Amino acid sequence: MSQTGIPSVNLADFLSEDPARKQKFVNEIGKAYEEIGFVALKGHFLSEELVENLYSNVREFYALPTETKNNYIIEGIGGQRGYTAFGNEHAKGRTVGDLKEFWHFGQYISAEDNAKYNYPANVEVKEVEGFNKYGEEAYKQLEKTGIYVLRALALFLELDEFYFDNKVINGNSILRAIHYPPITEEPKDAVRAGAHGDINLITLLMGAQGRGLQVQKHDGTWVDAIAEDDELVINVGDMLSRHTNNRLKSTIHQVVNPEKELWGTSRYSIPFFMHPVSDMDLSVLENCITEENPKQFEDITAGDFLTQRLREIGLIK
Repeated sequence: MSQTGIPSVNLADFLSEDPARKQKFVNEIGKAYEEIGFVALKGHFLSEELVENLYSNVREFYALPTETKNNYIIEGIGGQRGYTAFGNEHAKGRTVGDLKEFWHFGQYISAEDNAKYNYPANVEVKEVEGFNKYGEEAYKQLEKTGIYVLRALALFLELDEFYFDNKVINGNSILRAIHYPPITEEPKDAVRAGAHGDINLITLLMGAQGRGLQVQKHDGTWVDAIAEDDELVINVGDMLSRHTNNRLKSTIHQVVNPEKELWGTSRYSIPFFMHPVSDMDLSVLENCITEENPKQFEDITAGDFLTQRLREIGLIK
């Protein structure tokens, strides 16, 4: 178990040559996602040095003048790349903007491959030397980790181990570098990130050691989600919950404001939102429909679901 009761698993078990260890990982992560939708994961592909370097460059970027950061706002793409200013995004069902600003890194593929997907180009920051280099490296290592997690979940769902591979390789995944600035006045019904479920298949969060992230248990109570220094926090998103007929749970979570004496401090967070290619069929898997759990969701593609949700959270009009 992690520090706060979220199950802790080790990817080294899945990657081992021992079938019993591999199955142990499949059982543990599957059970955790059926029950709470969150795990803390050791044995991932991010080095401690890479995490430190990226966070250092992210802090340096957010220390730039507002006018400089605003030069990196890319109009007309719903915030998919570059900078999104403070207060522009809100949780589904809320109208008050979250107390955060963020940056998006997107997929890294050849121009030839991108002709098929037409993803927006990544945006180069000139003022912070290592920002883009470390962002790209973290993106690729988190994507690699996520592919193995999805392989384990495919086995848990009694699918082919590589069921998700061609759906997420070259997928529309996003690495988001978030800054929650110091709070300077009593917030008017705003928190750093309002209660929400993630849109995507799974989310991999690097650096969740500080308090702030909270997970809502099935009885309605909130628990802190704090990982060990060498762990990622990984949760199920709405796309995977929908595809599995809510067998794997997309758990509501939030980032709450700190105690008043800590209002003067910034908080930084870097989640990787693992998205599939837009034409992935999110229709409920047949083997997740039972008499006790009849089909709960209409058929939809990942691209249409994403567009619908981006409207709901205010990133596209």
